[in-house]
Parts: sequence; structure tokens; C-alpha cells
Amino acid sequence: MTDLCVIVGMGEGNGMAIARRFAQEGFAIAMLARNEQKLKGYQATLQAEGITSHYFLADAGEEAALTTAFTSIQNQWGTPEVLIYNAAVPRMENILQTTYDTLVNDFRANVAGAIACIQAVLPAMQQQQRGTILLTGGGFSLYPQPDFVSLSIGKAGIRVLANTLHAALKDSPIKIGTVTICGTVNGDDPKYSSDRIAEEYWKLHSSENTDYEIVY
Repeated sequence: MTDLCVIVGMGEGNGMAIARRFAQEGFAIAMLARNEQKLKGYQATLQAEGITSHYFLADAGEEAALTTAFTSIQNQWGTPEVLIYNAAVPRMENILQTTYDTLVNDFRANVAGAIACIQAVLPAMQQQQRGTILLTGGGFSLYPQPDFVSLSIGKAGIRVLANTLHAALKDSPIKIGTVTICGTVNGDDPKYSSDRIAEEYWKLHSSENTDYEIVY
């Protein structure tokens, strides 16, 4: 059976670039997001490029939807070889204006959704003694910004999650990693093109290096 890479929080930037990079190595792609119209577009684009992909509707902030999607993936395609959690709420809101509800609701997609996805795949990965879990981090985890307080908290949470999961599974063959992206994806700096960033995800998956984080 073809190895499967699941991308949660599929988008036209990092998501599509990661899909293409892993497809170069023979992976089929499963995409999760909440906008079906966009998912259909991504699938059509990938299909035109000869890439096998499937999509599943799920809001990264809704545990039940994520659980249902991963049950469908497992039933239809088996255990993923790679899980990539790429979901985030890129909210611009100052610390002095934010609210309790904003922080709590954003945290569900920024961090808690990653836990739900990990818990959905980890037991089967452990049973098979193989698998990779990669989380999309951000420079806000290292340099938090008052105008992006919710996302800064979220990326700090992702970094802690990757660190502690890596420590908890240090004697396991399961790989854990995070790419901490310290720039604007597809902005003015060519270093932060989505294609270059996707290569860092592949490095974490394919390398024998035991480091869990790439600060890019």
C-alpha cells in the first residue's frame, strides 16, 4: 500500500508545497480543512500534476470532527506514515484588546487540535513501530508579538508540545518534529518560499538526526 501523508490545515502555501514534496517521494496525500470548495480545488490541482490525494472535511478546532475524519482515513487508507499539523488561526489582535473567548477559541485550533490528531494516529503508529508526526511552528514562539498575542501563545504551545512529545517518545521509533518558521511564508524573502520550507519538513521525516526542531 502507498504511504500516506496527512496534512491538517491544508492551504495553498505550505500545505500544497508539502503535499508536492512528499508526493515526489511516492506518498499519497490526505488533506483536512473546513472549506470543501478549496479542498476540491487543491485536489484537482494535485490530480492534474499526477498526485493522488483525498480530502476530508474537519475544523481543526473541533475534536469530534477531527476524530471522525481520522476514523475515515484509517478505515479507507490505513495508518498514515506521516501526520503534519499545519493548522493555525492567524489572528491579528493586540494583547490589550483581546478577550477570554478569543484566546480560548483560537487555542483549540492552534494547539488542542494537534493533540486530537496525534491521539488519533499515535496508537496505530506505535503498533506498527513506525511513523512521523510534524508540527508547523512559528517564530512567534521565540519572539512573541503583542499584536499577534493569540498566535504567539499558539506557536509557543506547539513548540512545547513537540518538545514534550519528543521527550516522551525518545525510546520509540516514532519521529517527532517541528519546523519553527521565523519569517513570512511566500513574502519578500525567497528563503521563506513554501517550496523551501517544505524541504525542511522532508528533512525532519527522512533524516536520522535526533533533533526534533528546525528553526528556519
